[in-house]
Formats: sequence, structure tokens, C-alpha cells
Amino acid sequence: MINVAVLGYGTVGSGVVEVLSTNHESIAKRAGQEINVKYVLDLREFPGDPVEKILVHDYNVILNDPEVDIVVEVMGGLHPAYEFTKDALLAGKSVASSNKELVAKYGSELLAIAKEKNVNYLFEASVGGGIPIIRPLNQSLTADEITEITGILNGTTNYILSKMTDEGLDFDAVLKKAQEKGYAERNPEADVEGYDACRKIAILASLAYGKQVDYEDIYTEGITKISAADIEYAKKLGAAIKLFGTCKRENGTVYCMVAPFMIDDSHPLYNVNGVFNGIFVNGNMLGDTMFYGRGAGKLPTASAVVSDVVDAAKHKGTNIMTIWDSEKLTLGSMDNFTCRFFARTAAPKSDIEKVFGEVTYVDADIDGELGFITERLSNKEFEDKSANIELINRIRMTF
Repeated sequence: MINVAVLGYGTVGSGVVEVLSTNHESIAKRAGQEINVKYVLDLREFPGDPVEKILVHDYNVILNDPEVDIVVEVMGGLHPAYEFTKDALLAGKSVASSNKELVAKYGSELLAIAKEKNVNYLFEASVGGGIPIIRPLNQSLTADEITEITGILNGTTNYILSKMTDEGLDFDAVLKKAQEKGYAERNPEADVEGYDACRKIAILASLAYGKQVDYEDIYTEGITKISAADIEYAKKLGAAIKLFGTCKRENGTVYCMVAPFMIDDSHPLYNVNGVFNGIFVNGNMLGDTMFYGRGAGKLPTASAVVSDVVDAAKHKGTNIMTIWDSEKLTLGSMDNFTCRFFARTAAPKSDIEKVFGEVTYVDADIDGELGFITERLSNKEFEDKSANIELINRIRMTF
């Protein structure tokens, strides 16, 4: 029998307990033995809840119990999650986590400790909720050199952009709806400013290239400047606007960013709508592959956590090799990243062409402004040129 302790009895923690209880028999078969939740750690009390009998408030009870084999860290945040995780690994316990912030910040260090102690640090649920992406990158795509990972990595922003497209509403109106439905937090900054997606693409890039990618180094832009007018222009082009977390290797240089992109219907992520996530991976041998599913939510995320618990149980006493060195990966300067840009301005065509040269105009029947598409430019070239003309907004394009 494998004994598990769950740190945090919030949305995901309660989901983990539910998944382990509901699918107890099939999970035991896959793990090769019974999996028992021995402790749940939380500061709160849960009178009447079945976990009341196994609830503890002192982490040392778990840490000092030699019968606990696996710790499930679903607390969120950096502290004390980092200290609890590190101590568990040092004590010879495997850890399964859904904590993207922790993994992005300390992943390489915690993996190194796990390797040294011959246990495992697993974090499938930290990116994409219930979508399997970490394990495929680490185990299934190892014959390939990854040239690109691009994902819709945040369900809240994807829901907002999808609703804006479907209903013609502005950002603020749809954000309010998302908050009412529970898709967006009362303080939605981490989602709408792109910080959540930034941490996730940092994790994926670190795994893809085997070195530490610091999320603080990733250019990050959210969706708060996207308006109903931008959506109308996209529709005229048969395009959609999506918030992407992306890393690409071009001529030996890796570029990482989070930003809204305008994509056409030939893009694999074009039809990923609502709260769903999609992750596109290109390998130099495999070519293109897609991962799609619910990127958040109680049970999808808990399902991914439990898959790590099963993996840890099956590999008890054996470290699953994960290449993620502490050496920092030097990212390419965003000044050199090139693409076409869609832009809007109230300036006349003569001024646009004087600054940008040959452009393609887009007519969305919006009074007092013009929409246009540039030729392929580097970020720096675009910023230098746009300093000479007042723009209403600009969005990068993939086509």
C-alpha cells in the first residue's frame, strides 16, 4: 500500500481526494497496489467532511511519518509550498504538484534533489490542467528536437476572447461575465495580463530545451488592450485573436513570449475556444502534434495530479530522469523577433505609407480609423516606425 498526504484542501486538493476515492479500484490496478490518503493538511477545519478524520494542521506530522511515500502539493503560491516540497524530497518522499508558480521558479532545483534522493518530483498538472503535456515532452517526444511550442495556456483569457468574438462585446463587459460564471477571479490580473501563461510557457520551454528559462525574462503582454473593434478587423480577415504562450527556436536562438496573436483558420489552434486549452508542438522529426482539453477545473486538474501519484507509485525507489539543468537558457532578444503586424490608426493613408511603406489595408467599416497589415518586420523595426505615427492598437500575426 502507498500512503499519500495531500497539502491543501481547496479546489484541486478536494478534487484529488475525490478522484482517488471514486476511481479507487482502477487506480490501484494501474499503480500495482492500493493508494491510501493518510493525511490532508489544511489550516481550516472541515466539520462533517470525510477528511475530518485524517485532517492535520502541522506539516511535521506528515514529514516525520515514514509511512508517507508521496506528498501531493496543491497549495499554490511559493511559500510555504517551496519549503514543504523541498523538505519532503529531502526526506525521501516523492512529490506530485499542480503549482505552476513553484515549478517555474524552483523546478530545476527540486528535480535535482529528487534525483539525488532517488525519488520523483512530478508536475503534470502545472501546465494545461488535465491535458497531458509534461509527460509527453519528457518521455514520448525525446527522439525529436523541439522547434516550437505554442499554446493557448489560459482558459480565462480564451473564454473572454471567444465571447468577444461571438457576441461583439468589449473586454470589460465579457470580463464581468467571466467573473460571474467563476471563470475569472475577482482580481483577474494574473490571467488577463498574461502572467499565468508566462509561467506555463517557462516550464514548457525549460523542459523542451533542458535548461532553466526564467519567467521574469519572458516578454509578456496580456489581452486588456484588445477591443471589439480589433475583433471586427480579425473577422474581416477570417481570423481569430488568441493569447499565445510561445517558444520557438530559429537559427539556434530560442525566443519566448506571451502575447495576443491574430491567426487564420489554417492554424492548428484556430478552433480552440471557450475555456479549453490547446498546445501545439513541432518537432524536427515528428512534425506537428496537438494536445487539447480542459486546461483548468477541479477534476481535470486533479486527474492529472493523480496520474503523477500513480507514476510515482510505479517508480518507487527509481528516479524518472528529467533533463532540466539549472544553467540558464539565454533567450533571443525580442527586438529581433519578426512577424507581420496588424495595426489601427486615425492617420491618413499617406502618413501610413510614408512610415511603413507598402501595406495591406483592412476595411471593417469603423469610422475615423484605418486598419492595415505590415510586411514582416522585427519588433524593433516596428516600434521604431510606429514612433512616427500614432497607433490605436497593434497585434502580431502568424500569417
